Amino acid sequence: MRFYKLLLLVNTFTYSQINPENIDIVRDQYGVPHIFAKTDAELAYGLAWANAEDDFNTIQEAYLAGNAMLSKHIGLKGAPADFITQFIGSKELIDEKIGEINSDYLKVISGYAQGLNSYAEKNPDKVLYKKLFPITPKMMMMYSQLQLFISNQGADWAGRILNNDTQDDYLDQNLTGSNVIAMNSNKTDNGETFLAINTHQPLEGPTSWYEVHLSSEEGTNIIGTLYPGTPHVLIGVNENLGWSHTVNYPDKTDVFKLRMKNNRKYIVDGQEYELEKLKAKIYIKILGFPIKINRKYFKSIYGPTLKNKLGYYSIRTPTLFNIRALEQWWRMGKSKNFTEFYNTLKMKQIPGFNIGYADKNDTIFYISNGIIPKRAEGYNWKGIVPGDTKKTLWKEYYDIQDLPQVIQPNAGFIYDANHSPFKSTSAEENPKEEDYSKRMGYETYDNNRSTRLIELIESYDKVSYKDFKNIKYDNSFPSKFNYSFMDISIIENLSIDPNNDLFEILNIIQKWNRKTDINSQGAAIYGVLYYQLVRNYRNEIQTNNNTVSEETLLSAILDTKSYLIDNFGSINITLGDFQKLVRGNKELPIWGLPDVITAMSSRPYKDGKHRVTQGESYIGLVRFNEKGPILESIISYGNSDNPNSEHYTDQMELYSKFKTKKMTFDKQEIYSKAKRIYNPN
Repeated sequence: MRFYKLLLLVNTFTYSQINPENIDIVRDQYGVPHIFAKTDAELAYGLAWANAEDDFNTIQEAYLAGNAMLSKHIGLKGAPADFITQFIGSKELIDEKIGEINSDYLKVISGYAQGLNSYAEKNPDKVLYKKLFPITPKMMMMYSQLQLFISNQGADWAGRILNNDTQDDYLDQNLTGSNVIAMNSNKTDNGETFLAINTHQPLEGPTSWYEVHLSSEEGTNIIGTLYPGTPHVLIGVNENLGWSHTVNYPDKTDVFKLRMKNNRKYIVDGQEYELEKLKAKIYIKILGFPIKINRKYFKSIYGPTLKNKLGYYSIRTPTLFNIRALEQWWRMGKSKNFTEFYNTLKMKQIPGFNIGYADKNDTIFYISNGIIPKRAEGYNWKGIVPGDTKKTLWKEYYDIQDLPQVIQPNAGFIYDANHSPFKSTSAEENPKEEDYSKRMGYETYDNNRSTRLIELIESYDKVSYKDFKNIKYDNSFPSKFNYSFMDISIIENLSIDPNNDLFEILNIIQKWNRKTDINSQGAAIYGVLYYQLVRNYRNEIQTNNNTVSEETLLSAILDTKSYLIDNFGSINITLGDFQKLVRGNKELPIWGLPDVITAMSSRPYKDGKHRVTQGESYIGLVRFNEKGPILESIISYGNSDNPNSEHYTDQMELYSKFKTKKMTFDKQEIYSKAKRIYNPN
């Protein structure tokens, strides 16, 4: 009986309607909403309203994708998201599992849905697709399932299967990644505990950050960030503790090749099984009208299944069986101490992501978190595994305490930069690789950021807060380039005739101090060279065991020189000439390149220039003492995606100069300095 009541809650609004007069949205000088209310449900309502004011289009597009409606709105470009949403069966999964969601959290997502619907009702001209509304909590959860499936590389595997690409040695490392650093009083010079939240997300779109402060009388008081359309903070700092995420790369998704008897039946351990046939509805637009197209897919005992020229392949990942990730994030934000925080991790609902943690009690903590299946021996789990035996049909997961982690190291620091969890603190206190099954698939490499971070951290006996910020804002490559996907060490010692046309460019790179400063010529030339290599020579490099040959390097340097002359008329340019931070009519020169600590990834913009699209996004720097946190933060553009808002670009100057803004939990100060105070109505 409880299941049916909860199902009704998710699809309707049986909770009492929220009164917006009970909610204050207090905008500070940078437009960050500080939301105050009695209940967490009211907070969620206020958050929905504030986020919609700042970025309603992105929220709607995200929910359209998560509910297989995006192609109805934009046509064929929305079809892949709509297909994946139906392929993973999130609608059916939520119907099946809704009884696992606690009623206190259902109140939160119900409040958020009410806030979005109220905003849409009062701003009908801003609604992109009328049939999206009213938003229900179930629709919100479906979007979450899509995001988590994508983050587990499930959608990537689906695309590869459809493209007949099932190579076993596949790895596509994120080149920008994220960083997190925490230090306790064993390492800091003033007895405080430091935390650097240093995420490298897209600067715009559904996975860009939105900053908010949420405070209720039900124990919530947190400053942090979330994706557009999320009903609470995903990373941040409350009055007692803080945490951040970086992407990790254990084996979170498996692909199984079925043994088919015919096009209807497959065989597992000698027994025949019927392959379930399903159809996804996607749309294309012809003369502005959506035309429905059905796309076939299947389901086996292993999971959702696709057919290509080589056979039938099933995808299996923990996201297909768990729906409480958002609830876990919410409870993490309400934790008062490390014990509560750690016990919340035992929910095992967030399918991946490293966690770096610090608190006012001087506790620091790192874990390579994830829902990691317990897999059978004898199979190549990084590649395609046989789908003809239940030996490969995993159903259990490792407990949180069985994952690589570090609590209170004597060295006084933890760090992560999307590299090996077995290099997360001092060498003596790192988790030992041999203690963990190879079938967990944990990454074992370093990258440039991790190499540079440990160089810097261990260069200090004690770290001041100024030192800590200098470490976080370091924009240099280590002494030896260390891309795990591209070894270009040949560049260090390559020698060519001084009369060669390429000598000057190579000489500049070799003498370059490795800093990616705005005014650096070496960084500019190296940046152009880097993009020539990864975009034009990647297949050659992979064929050559990820090593750049002398022939490839010289060819790429020639391309680099041609690019500079054609677009800039000279090789004498700086990084700031080549790389820009751009929003609206505002264009600023910007530092950073892929895989430095202040990582930046860019795309062609105009006149040979590149525009940064991903990298340093939200930055939170925290000092904890016995009284609690002292927080400063910055975001790449501004806290609003509305081009008409004064907060569309108002943090760009600070951001480009490595500066931050002060944030506070002090309610009196927030109200006294507010630019605007209002109710969400």
